[in-house]
Amino acid sequence: MPQVFRIGSYWVFFWSNESAPPEPIHVHVCQGAPRPNATKIWITRVGKCYLCNNNSRIPAPTLRNIMQIIEARSAEVIEKWLAHFGEIHYFC
Repeated sequence: MPQVFRIGSYWVFFWSNESAPPEPIHVHVCQGAPRPNATKIWITRVGKCYLCNNNSRIPAPTLRNIMQIIEARSAEVIEKWLAHFGEIHYFC
């Protein structure tokens, strides 16, 4: 489970056991150590975020801030995805 970065007490990470071929680029977010019910956020071709689900029930104002930070750091997310999975596909 590669950690991409942290935002306060929230972890932004990939699951190493993604399906083959990998799903479109996305990150999971949860407070504290990674859990299966983490929130899932797609990264678009232009570096924007698209909320897939909020399974970890991050409060809306906090989630908006997290998504803004992920967008600002989307180049880093893309670079780490490519380094880990070796290929990339986009949701949109």
